[in-house]
Amino acid sequence: MIRPATVEDVPTIARLIRALAEYERLSDRAIFDEEKLREHLFGERRYAEVLLAEQEGKVVGFALYFHNYSTFQGKPGLYLEDLFVLPDFRGKGVGKALLVALAKLAVDRGCGSVRWVVLKWNEPSIRFYESLGAMPMNEWTEYRLAGDPLKRVAALEVGPRAAET
Repeated sequence: MIRPATVEDVPTIARLIRALAEYERLSDRAIFDEEKLREHLFGERRYAEVLLAEQEGKVVGFALYFHNYSTFQGKPGLYLEDLFVLPDFRGKGVGKALLVALAKLAVDRGCGSVRWVVLKWNEPSIRFYESLGAMPMNEWTEYRLAGDPLKRVAALEVGPRAAET
């Protein structure tokens, strides 16, 4: 069963995010605050949404996503930030069920696409995504501005004089 997450699911979502970070060998980067996660998912301004996969009353996977926008298509899209299924439930259709639910949601909302990134070493996931018809966007390079570099850029002065330097 796939269902939207509720505020009561935040501890479960946090647990799944930590499990995903461990799987991706990035546990040291999972530094989020659970109360902020609650606020961002269910507060006044919601930054993301979550679908949960359940089997026999136990949450076994999740998809965290948010809207983006394609200027070329002139349509909204969905960006899949995370898709994760607990190891004991992989290969049983849980990931596919989450992606199907997300695709249906995208179509219902008039979105032109669903996008995501996958680690280059994650061959099982790459094969799975491609089996569904997903296409790699190899002509693009993803960039990220975070941490101290983000703060430095945010502090830059811009204007006529700043453009000259």
